[in-house]
Amino acid sequence: MSLPVRQQVKYWGIAAAVFLAVLWGLGDVILPFLVGGAVAYFLDPVADRLERMGLSRAVATATISIIALVLFILLALLIVPMLVRQLGQLVNAAPAIFGKLLGFLTTSFPSLMDQESVLRETLASIGRTIQAKGGELATGLLSSALSVINAVVFIVVVPVVAFYLLLDWDHMVARIDALLPLDHRETMRLLARDIDGVLAGFVRGQVSVCLILGTFYSVALMLAGLDFGLIVGAIAGLITFVPYVGALIGGALAIGLALFQFWGDWLQIAAIAGIFAVGQFLEGNIITPKLVGGSVGLHPVWLLFALSAFGTLFGFTGMLVAVPVAAAIGVLIRFAIAQYLGSRLYQGLSKSDEA
Repeated sequence: MSLPVRQQVKYWGIAAAVFLAVLWGLGDVILPFLVGGAVAYFLDPVADRLERMGLSRAVATATISIIALVLFILLALLIVPMLVRQLGQLVNAAPAIFGKLLGFLTTSFPSLMDQESVLRETLASIGRTIQAKGGELATGLLSSALSVINAVVFIVVVPVVAFYLLLDWDHMVARIDALLPLDHRETMRLLARDIDGVLAGFVRGQVSVCLILGTFYSVALMLAGLDFGLIVGAIAGLITFVPYVGALIGGALAIGLALFQFWGDWLQIAAIAGIFAVGQFLEGNIITPKLVGGSVGLHPVWLLFALSAFGTLFGFTGMLVAVPVAAAIGVLIRFAIAQYLGSRLYQGLSKSDEA
């Protein structure tokens, strides 16, 4: 006989409170372990596929770790310094960009851009503000990230944690499954599969989409000759998880910079716009259907709320756990709604008796 609902709610409430207390008190300490666990979860399907090809789990894990190490070194030595440099250049170029826009508007719409025009003053102040605050913001982001993450510990601990978790992933899942309460085992397995499906659709699927599109936009814009192509592509790829927003913001930023850089060369500007059109086509027709498919994902508004709430309450660590917690809450809410729709409270006495 299972425990009464009131006692179950009490015990699960205590477990949730303990989880939040640990997250609050040990956020910075457990951060490398959370990142390592996320990396292991992301790469587990790759290890499973290598096992099906005939490799042992240890060899598959070692192979993945070596490839990941090479990619990390390339990222640290080539991509990140270039991103930082282009971000600084973009901030410094902001006054000139807005000055050119101001000159174009003054020539084309003189009635709107007189000396006392609100629009003129607004554009000029935006350029000055970006230059004054942009560098401070970039520096603040880097310094805050470094203050949250002890670089040496992070770089050493995360790969080790990810390696061992990836090596023992299937064994750990089996052990956790064996500890599930017997009365609710099947229900909890069903909920766990649903949560895993949501996370697989977002973490493994949508993050892969963001990485692929960010790489495509960055490489294509740099090949097209756009000065800040890498940083624009990175921004567009980073926010691709919100449908259409990544392409709209990235496209608007890229076309605006192209107008500043290639003014008069309309073919070059059209090529920049075409890159985002091709990216949208690839995302909607090939990449997202292939990697995400029809799995139930996380609604962008719910995801943004979870990231904002957990980031505010628990800092950078909270933002990392926001996605799995949001996925779990979403699955539990859908399960509760399904239970309610089948209950006497919703159907009434007559419908319940007929059922």
